[in-house]
Amino acid sequence: MTRTDQPADIRTTPRRTVLISGAGIAGPALAFWLNRYGYAVTVVERAPAFRGGGYPIDVRGTALDVVARMGILPQLRDAHIDLRRLTFLERDGGVVASLHPHTVTGGAAGRDLEVRRGDLSDALHTAVRDDVEFLFNDSIDTLDQSGHGADVTFRGGGRRTFDMVFAADGMHSRTREMVFGPEARFHHYLGYCFAVFTMPNTFGLSHETVMWNSPGRAAALYAVGDDDEVHAFLNFASPQPPSDAFRNPEAQRELVASVFADAGWEVPGMIAALRDTDDLFFDAVGQIRMPRWSSGRVALVGDAAWAPSFLTGQGTSLALVGAYMLAGSLARQDHATGFAAYEHSTREFVTMNQGLVGKGGATLFPATPRALEQRNNRLRGLSTIPSGKGQPAHSALTLPEPVGDSFHNG
Repeated sequence: MTRTDQPADIRTTPRRTVLISGAGIAGPALAFWLNRYGYAVTVVERAPAFRGGGYPIDVRGTALDVVARMGILPQLRDAHIDLRRLTFLERDGGVVASLHPHTVTGGAAGRDLEVRRGDLSDALHTAVRDDVEFLFNDSIDTLDQSGHGADVTFRGGGRRTFDMVFAADGMHSRTREMVFGPEARFHHYLGYCFAVFTMPNTFGLSHETVMWNSPGRAAALYAVGDDDEVHAFLNFASPQPPSDAFRNPEAQRELVASVFADAGWEVPGMIAALRDTDDLFFDAVGQIRMPRWSSGRVALVGDAAWAPSFLTGQGTSLALVGAYMLAGSLARQDHATGFAAYEHSTREFVTMNQGLVGKGGATLFPATPRALEQRNNRLRGLSTIPSGKGQPAHSALTLPEPVGDSFHNG
């Protein structure tokens, strides 16, 4: 494989080896920067290949600086979705307000990006595929740090030793569980569950989202462009997470159908499509909150470390920024010192963006009649023109410059 941007001192010393678990967003971004800083990088991913398509995601604030430094910003600008309208509906289907999305989300019009997840994944893969080893259709089976490195056994049968291992395998990270213990210790349930899937666009929607609300329930149709399909979204309040449904797709379908049984608007058709879809994703809305992001030679990044929930709109941006900060902290320092620097430089930014969750929940999913009425009144009073300033939290961290010509890889 051809590797670039490596200083002479790296080429004449043994390259330290690292394993990244997860080839979503955080994993390839981290692989890019660690490769630049002279590490020999392996990425293991349980899926058989990179995932294309997918739901729209946002790249905002500081994360835009990261993708610019990676050289993929022009590609992402070409893939920008340009959502033009967000319409909120009453329970009876009447229009509450129709606004530019940035007016509601706090995005910076003309700067922030919204792209299909697959487009970002493809850009990241293209940036690293010639320089990084990828092991698809495999995963970590065991991880032992009792020796002089991290000894890993793969489910496919292989066994290797790495200098460091990084968990970038999402909110429900198995790698995190091996090292830090059960997810329940770190998962903070936020009181909602959701189902998302695709269905035919028989509604004439284009570059827009339409959201229906009743107290404690929401249904939305998201048209990325002029596609034949829309992303359908159903969200409902639940005092406790329905644990019995998480591993049973049929139970998920029945639960969602029962919650929305008396709903109007286009919801009956959405429920019919839900029963037939083959791409249903169901989960609880929650955050991961960790007291620390590393243990020994293992560190967490992205949703595995701090999943902020989609209510913040910052999951992707935090993954990109976190990957940049983690790799930069390791460019000239050993793993223990680097991991400490990573937490010191990044945690405040993560905490600030996790704190956006309350605003997102109040806007999208009012749980009581009074809260819904108050939300609707606020929406009616908003300007139809976004401010363009963006949320302060999105840009609250200023990136340090990439480490230059002098690298320490020990």
